[in-house]
Amino acid sequence: MKNQEECICALATPAGGAIGIIRLSGYDAITLTDKIFQSANGKSLEEAKPYTLHYGEIKDKDGNTIDDVLVSVFRAPHSYTGENSTEISCHGSRYILQQVLHRFTEVGCRQAEPGEYTRRAYLNGKMDLSQAEAVADLIASTNKATHKMALSQLKGHFSNELSLLREKLLKMTSLLELELDFSDHEELEFADRSELQALAEEINHKITTLAHSFETGNALKQGVAVAIVGKTNVGKSTLLNRLLHEEKAIVSDIHGTTRDVIEDTTLIDGITFRFIDTAGIRKTDDVVENIGIERTFQKMEEAKIVIWLLDEQPSASEIEEMKLKNQGKKLLVVFNKMDKLENDKLAFDKFTHSCGSDSSESEAPLFISARTGENVSSLEQALVKAADIPEITENDVIITSARHYEALLRAHDSLSRVLESMEMGMSGDIIAEDLKMVLEELGEITGGQISSQETLNNIFKHFCIGK
Repeated sequence: MKNQEECICALATPAGGAIGIIRLSGYDAITLTDKIFQSANGKSLEEAKPYTLHYGEIKDKDGNTIDDVLVSVFRAPHSYTGENSTEISCHGSRYILQQVLHRFTEVGCRQAEPGEYTRRAYLNGKMDLSQAEAVADLIASTNKATHKMALSQLKGHFSNELSLLREKLLKMTSLLELELDFSDHEELEFADRSELQALAEEINHKITTLAHSFETGNALKQGVAVAIVGKTNVGKSTLLNRLLHEEKAIVSDIHGTTRDVIEDTTLIDGITFRFIDTAGIRKTDDVVENIGIERTFQKMEEAKIVIWLLDEQPSASEIEEMKLKNQGKKLLVVFNKMDKLENDKLAFDKFTHSCGSDSSESEAPLFISARTGENVSSLEQALVKAADIPEITENDVIITSARHYEALLRAHDSLSRVLESMEMGMSGDIIAEDLKMVLEELGEITGGQISSQETLNNIFKHFCIGK
């Protein structure tokens, strides 16, 4: 990370639009902008009040006009980064934007690194680390649910939850530490063990609930994985193309056309589904095709939902094998080519959507025509139902980050040791050490305990330049 005292500049909008915005941040941001900006009213930006807009021209080093612009002025600490900042709204010409950026580097700015504005906002206390990560999620949101989750995290709902947990943990730890200070008086006990255990169980339950929300959050963020499996030539690629509304996969009557995994996403009722077209399952001596079939089974393991596509009744052994390979998943049994199926084939026994042994609901398979699109809308609704995504509101706290999830799991493990130690009647110093570990794990999520430069670099390296 370069010197934070330096003034940075970057294009904050995609080039080629009607308007392009260049953002500056740093102690000298207003001064350096004033060097190349000539206000229409002749006044210096140094005198400008915060949150004001100024019309004028950007000049090159010879005094020639590059563009007519509007300059927004923000003064520390009341800006996105917490530093003095300006935003220059130019015409969207790539040439103009390049010339303006070049002028700023001439007078002492340097080009910002990816995510450096948000990183400075974090370092200046404008947001914690989980909120900073939410900025990238908000920019990358592709549907209503991911937008709501990112907005909730950006507004600090997740941080507030963690803050309340840490407050309670600090109280517990402080009372135990106080006992240690009076270790000469063994009869003194500041932390009531029954209250301590009840509080630890309450916090552990909350952490577990947050961790469990990761499955939903990850599905919404990455897309619900749906594997389309079946024998060769049953219409898997045709179905993929139908669901994606584009010719993504090659369709052919020749068996074994799809030899590798094809993936793409689409939105159904506001939920992102990641469809995976796999190689047809059959016995073959073709080495390449066998590799594709092996990947089919791998993708079945990764998927949350499996569409078993058929064009004839499967044997009892095939049904049992499919059940065995998809335990705990949602399995949608779909007969394709319904326009060609004979009536006796529609009498296939009811088959459960979930192959898990705990599933009691049993439903009939679906019958579609991937070629004509008949009944595909019913399949789409079955997918939405199988995804089982709850309605997300802006106030819901849903974990979407693997980093947060792993920290919560570590906190859960430490709290489990606390509860175990209390049940065994262990001394307060041992319990206090595990409580400190929980505090550290929760603090790592928001950045309260982070000192690792590598961790920060890893978080911000995926941001776009200008944010």
